Amino acid sequence: MIEISIQKKLKSASGEMLLNINTAIKKGSLVTLYGKSGAGKTTILRILAGLLNPDHGKIDVNGATWLNTSEGINLKPQKRKIGFVFQDYALFPNMTVIENLKFALNKGEDDNIINHLIDIIELGELQNRKPDTLSGGQKQRVALARALVQKPSILMLDEPLSALDSEIRFKLQQYILKVHKEYNLTTLLISHDISEIIRMSDKVLEIDQGKIIKQGKPNEVFNYKELNAKFQFTGTIIEIEKQDFLYILTIRIGKDLVKVVADESEGQQLVIGDNILVSAKAFNPVIHKIG
Repeated sequence: MIEISIQKKLKSASGEMLLNINTAIKKGSLVTLYGKSGAGKTTILRILAGLLNPDHGKIDVNGATWLNTSEGINLKPQKRKIGFVFQDYALFPNMTVIENLKFALNKGEDDNIINHLIDIIELGELQNRKPDTLSGGQKQRVALARALVQKPSILMLDEPLSALDSEIRFKLQQYILKVHKEYNLTTLLISHDISEIIRMSDKVLEIDQGKIIKQGKPNEVFNYKELNAKFQFTGTIIEIEKQDFLYILTIRIGKDLVKVVADESEGQQLVIGDNILVSAKAFNPVIHKIG
């Protein structure tokens, strides 16, 4: 369990803003911080990682105190067992993929984890290449593996997929979910992509002006509480075909295409490029626009 109670005065586009966060995050969960740019999401991760000090606060992680400003406790970042993945990858350009991973290994640690990560994140064919020969998606896979080399208890992902195309993003989402479960991580993700959040998250914290204004399961935060379906999936509309009073939607989910029938009232509200949530119960699809 991560228990967070932090306050810090920040400067925002509209003036001074007080970051005031009180929440608890269950161990082993994947939690997304969602909200407008400048709401304080990255600041929360930086404070939790020890890269930024709050004005006041306390952070307890699995029974250990990482921060308590009233008692003068403030663990250094290297003592906090955090894996941090940024949007800009931050790889060493003069090192190969495997050298980047070995550099992140703690002194005296068994390097078997490197071989396991190369296998699970499918880096085998890339391990002897340097970052400038890799695509954006490949670099992000290396950054993810490097963050996991030190066996963190918390994995932090600050919009790591936002610059990637939808197909690569979907693949990387699968990698993240795979390592999240494999290593029993507590994962904190910052994302603006609602379909990504619904697909990946156990819990969402919606942040606005430095405060949590809504929290819960994705369906609750994004107002899909009424859905009680046998299955759900999210995807992007790439084609809409009108036939009489029905609309045939072609939806891309990663590399796969799925066709779904929508009635006239649903179809009239949709355009190509929309992200949608499709749920079905008793073979009856229900479609919600989500982005």
